[in-house]
Amino acid sequence: MEFTTLHSVDTEYSADTVEWCTTQDEQHAEYFACGTYQLIEAEAESQTQRSRKGRIYLFAFDQQCGELNKLQSTETAAILDMKWLPAWTKDTGPLLATVNALGQLEIYELLHHERRLVSRVSCELGTKTAEDVPALALALDWQRKADEDVVELLVSDSLGNVHRLHYTSQDELRHQDHWHAHDFEAWTCAFDRWTRGVVYSGGDDCLLHAHDLRVEPTKRIWTNRAHDAGVTALLSHPLHEHLLLTGSYDERLRVFDTRAMKRTIAELNLNGGIWRLKAHPKRNDLILAACMYTNFSVVDLAAAGGDNLSANPKLLGTYLEHKSICYGADWAPFIDGNVSEDTASRLHMATCSFYDHKLCLSRVDANI
Repeated sequence: MEFTTLHSVDTEYSADTVEWCTTQDEQHAEYFACGTYQLIEAEAESQTQRSRKGRIYLFAFDQQCGELNKLQSTETAAILDMKWLPAWTKDTGPLLATVNALGQLEIYELLHHERRLVSRVSCELGTKTAEDVPALALALDWQRKADEDVVELLVSDSLGNVHRLHYTSQDELRHQDHWHAHDFEAWTCAFDRWTRGVVYSGGDDCLLHAHDLRVEPTKRIWTNRAHDAGVTALLSHPLHEHLLLTGSYDERLRVFDTRAMKRTIAELNLNGGIWRLKAHPKRNDLILAACMYTNFSVVDLAAAGGDNLSANPKLLGTYLEHKSICYGADWAPFIDGNVSEDTASRLHMATCSFYDHKLCLSRVDANI
């Protein structure tokens, strides 16, 4: 596997999340967003909730000519995670949901003809520390409710809580409920892509929980204690039912069958705490991992679904362009048509790192 850096951008603030627009049609496949988090040192008094600021950058990548354009920079509170949501109708644009250091969920719409994001709605989670400071909103996931114009959202926070919110096509964003899931930071949360109502959460207490929203989320379906450090990334596989991938500060990518959580199907040490796991939109068994203190890695899951569920993850390559904490990573939702898929795959990815405030757009040539 060969990596070629096509563009490198100074984001000025520390960069920690990148999300490519994969929810829409091909005309939107050029867009991706980058979120940043900048801690401002207090001069005299202790730091306040206003000491963390951020930006949302909107970029467009022209696959044909290879040009990258920065379209917009929006000042916000520090961004910790973001996800694209599908447009409500053919007359509206895809939606970008973000969570920030003020404990807020904010939703923007991408206007394709104007090539910019516009704010639609926001909601405060409401959980606060003993000093009355909002908990940081750390991670975000979503699912569309079947046969309804409602998106259900999950947000985890720095006090160990997981929140459930509903967003409607009328731009109504409502905080439904929340529950205390972890004793320390709830680093990550995710919906099961196959079983409606089942969600997962991972925390700095090294625990992985499954919750059932159809009954009482505080009553856990199961708890897994396999991780030797905080659970930081979750991926319910989009192609293989019952397949759950986890990342941890303990540096190991783990693959589970959710029907038998007492042991892993497979493990792979990626030599760096794993903060993000992204399946390629068209090659679902290619996993892009942001390994915080080492690199960005591409793993071939080589999985088979159904009753013969198995996995043999293989490290295909590492991208070593970044020299700081590797937090944000995502695949572009296209494969270069100029390369024969019988012999090779030419993919693209966006990655970003923290203290060097660096965003890279790269080509990935893989003979698989």
